Amino acid sequence: MRSLSQIVIELEGQRDRAQRELNRLNAAIGALRGANTVDKSKTIRSGPSKARRTMSASARKKIAAAQRARWAAWKAKQKKAA
Repeated sequence: MRSLSQIVIELEGQRDRAQRELNRLNAAIGALRGANTVDKSKTIRSGPSKARRTMSASARKKIAAAQRARWAAWKAKQKKAA
C-alpha cells in the first residue's frame, strides 16, 4: 500500500499537468479569437517589445498611390484576360 505522501505527490503532478494543458488551451483560444492575452493578468508577447514607428503623411500618400497603381494594373490584366 502506498503512503499518503506518495499519493499527495502523484496528485500534485496530475494537477500540474492539468494546469499546463489548461494554459495551452487558453492560449489556443486566445489566438483563435485574435486576442493578445490568455487571461487578463498575463500577456503573450512574441518577442521584445519595440517602439512603434510613425510614418509621415507624405510617405503614406506615396504608399497609397503605389498600391492604387498596383490595383489598376491588376484590374487591367484581369479585364484583358476575360
